[in-house]
Amino acid sequence: MSWQPNRRSDNTLQQQIVQWITANVERGDWAAGTKLPTQRQLAMQFDVNRSTVQQALEELKAMGILEAKVGSGVYVTHNSWHALIQQTQPNWQTYIETSIHKPNYHTIQLINEYEQRKDVIRLGTGELAPSLLPTEQIEASLRELSFQPKALGYSSPQGNDQLRKAICKYVQKRGIPAEPQNVCIVSGALQALQLIAVGLLEQGSIVFQEPTSYLNSVHPFQSVGMQMISIERDVQLAQTLAQRKRKKQAVFYAIPTLHNPTGHVWTTREKEQLYEACQASRIPIVEDDVYHELLFEEASPPLKAMDNSGQVLYIGSVSKTLSPGLRIGWLIGPTTVIERLADIKMQTDYGSSAISQEIVLHWLQSGKYEKHLAGLRQQLQERADFTEQLLKEKFTDVANWSKPRGGFYIWLKFHEPLVDKDFFMKLLQRQVLINPGYIYDPQDHQHIRLSYAYATYEELQEGVQILHECAVEAIGRKSK
Repeated sequence: MSWQPNRRSDNTLQQQIVQWITANVERGDWAAGTKLPTQRQLAMQFDVNRSTVQQALEELKAMGILEAKVGSGVYVTHNSWHALIQQTQPNWQTYIETSIHKPNYHTIQLINEYEQRKDVIRLGTGELAPSLLPTEQIEASLRELSFQPKALGYSSPQGNDQLRKAICKYVQKRGIPAEPQNVCIVSGALQALQLIAVGLLEQGSIVFQEPTSYLNSVHPFQSVGMQMISIERDVQLAQTLAQRKRKKQAVFYAIPTLHNPTGHVWTTREKEQLYEACQASRIPIVEDDVYHELLFEEASPPLKAMDNSGQVLYIGSVSKTLSPGLRIGWLIGPTTVIERLADIKMQTDYGSSAISQEIVLHWLQSGKYEKHLAGLRQQLQERADFTEQLLKEKFTDVANWSKPRGGFYIWLKFHEPLVDKDFFMKLLQRQVLINPGYIYDPQDHQHIRLSYAYATYEELQEGVQILHECAVEAIGRKSK
């Protein structure tokens, strides 16, 4: 062992000693458990002060490469290789923990994981069952379509021109006047929210929402520094908005038709009151209207239909009605806003799938889409009636609910606050997956979002039975 540090090096003597010992461990010359010479011996060999050796060894101990055994000496640790890997690789955990985007709640991570398993009964899923998807008709559409070479390339920033024209014609039936320049094709409603968050709002802006909200289960606004403020829609709404907004930028996120997760449908007057209250404080409204086509009754006009000043940003999508895999939605708003968001979209994904856009265009122009919707609503109505009958047979003593008016969900409320993480996990152990109320409102331990849209009739029957058994068991534990 004849090595000595170079006194002309830019590195300090201590740094060179640390590097030399580390290199010996990396090469395997000093295996795990190897005992090092004493500090005095090393100081003599390196021709340095003993304090320099001591400081180098302390640094190596802190790195986890060396360890001291009282009364015995200093040794290479048994996990030295792992410690060296940590020293040579980026600390990815630090990168993860300090990144901008917030992680999902653990419950939602489990939901996302278990939704991929075939042995789980999915009682909370916000998705159509495979049997409800028009798979054969979409396959037939692909055979009917004739693609031009340009259609297989990147689309324009705002999306396929013909599709935007078709969407304008389609939303006119909802009372929404729009031109193609007012439309941006997005990869689902969630991307629309993400674009709004990063493209229109400054950090620290306020996003008003109802106390129970889908936005609490995802983080498009929270992850870029927005303040989420839950607010009741009451007679004092205009005054409350003005007080809470102060001088900050703000938007109001609303799902007036078949609210997610409660299934509530606003009256025309409720829509007017929100619009007027936000107009008084010059607060834009983000209207998420992805469920309205699944309403079992005739829908009243959306907020966007009463908008004569460009105050409402309107979101639509085929993910809940035709296929989530197509990843096609749309955002309607003032031209300057749409151009801004389209520019950001091109910077993130260079446009939604051109083939998916062609499929949706074909379905809108051919009338297949509205024909499909009529049949889908009927099937969902039958599923809702079936599930509600199961609830009437088993749950009247332990919970209550409102008759579903469309969409996918029944907002089931237990008489007691038993819906916690433990309740969720006990159901999961029995292969039943629910969406508990606390992912939409952290203080809500009485509700679950019960979906009748995904599970088979047999699974609905079995799942509701297991849900009842777990609820009765939880109530029994609480009463002791």
